[in-house]
Amino acid sequence: MTIREKYEVAKEAYKGMGVDTDAALEALKKIPVSMHCWQGDDVVGFDGAGALSGGIQTTGNYPGKAATPEELMADIDEALSLIPGKHRINLHASYAIFEDGQAVDRDKIEPRHFAKWVEFAKERGLGIDFNPTCFSHPKAENGTLSSEIPEVRKFWIDHCKACLRISEYIATELDKPVTVNIWIPDGFKDIPADRTAPRARLKDSLDQIISIDYDRSKVFVAVESKVFGIGMESYTVGSHEFYMNYAAKNDLLCLLDNGHYHPTEVVSDKIPSMLLFFDKVALHVTRSVRWDSDHVVLFDDETREIAKEIVRNGADRVLLALDFFDASINRISAWVVGMRNMQKALLYALLQPGKEMAVLQEERNFTKLMMMSEELKCYPFGDVWNYFCELNGVPAKEDWFEEVLAYERDVLSKRQ
Repeated sequence: MTIREKYEVAKEAYKGMGVDTDAALEALKKIPVSMHCWQGDDVVGFDGAGALSGGIQTTGNYPGKAATPEELMADIDEALSLIPGKHRINLHASYAIFEDGQAVDRDKIEPRHFAKWVEFAKERGLGIDFNPTCFSHPKAENGTLSSEIPEVRKFWIDHCKACLRISEYIATELDKPVTVNIWIPDGFKDIPADRTAPRARLKDSLDQIISIDYDRSKVFVAVESKVFGIGMESYTVGSHEFYMNYAAKNDLLCLLDNGHYHPTEVVSDKIPSMLLFFDKVALHVTRSVRWDSDHVVLFDDETREIAKEIVRNGADRVLLALDFFDASINRISAWVVGMRNMQKALLYALLQPGKEMAVLQEERNFTKLMMMSEELKCYPFGDVWNYFCELNGVPAKEDWFEEVLAYERDVLSKRQ
């Protein structure tokens, strides 16, 4: 049977459950995922700031890492050619592209340093999201936006202000809003003597950053928490409670990264609660293994539960991005696996008879609800996914991997 023929059989099966597979595919096509550029070069960037710091690590030394903007853009192209749908790319400020003699420090970056990224996105119809890079820099060794050193704190405030201006430039050029996400690694290795003062300084820094004149219809500012980091095991200045309250008070986005909480906390349970009080939330989907280890996203239980809550609460209310970096495997494959798995999870959610299942819960008919949930796990979901890939002109099943191997042979293996 062809992929189309298998899809028609699957369509009838799901129809018996009250699910319209054509509508599900149409809905999936409209959900963009922001693909993070930093998987392609192990979070190194192009501004020459040096080794990774701020609790961020990449492990492995798989050959073929992108070392130039041209290589990274080529790798992004290769990955996107194997991922169905139209998406976005997520940039860190450290990926500024400097022409000869124009390099500046992070507090002085300008829109012109991202013009080539805008050109890249325009040609491909992509959106762009943006992040200040408040790590891997000499001035980030003893705190950034919460630093007790005035000149250090000013440096990072100026950096974040510059990032808002760059984001507005990108949004104007592409005619698409930009989510600009602020995350800092500030904290203490051991028990702090004063938990309040660093957070008061962080609050003041954020107040100064968002006080600049920027177009809120074009630039969506998000703040991202973390429970701990390497070297900051005992106290993190930017906690979830701090940022959730700051975002609510200042009409910003609260960004949830599912690797940034205690192991027993799940972001899928936070999404519906947040959306009762916020118009939108932002997400970084990753896979944590015992801690915030940024493994490649799998088609696993929590990814599926996150996708269910996105679909149930309105995909247009969730700004969805991925965040992982694995240097132990082919980096193109990591992108493709992670992005396709996020889309598979969304499709799996769209193929649930959500309204009927919600009624069963309201009726407290938990017996039938469990039965339906379990039986749906054996429905021909894969045939619907393969058809979606075919509709979007990308390889179905594992056929995409042959292209990755060819790219590794012809391109990646030739890099020094």
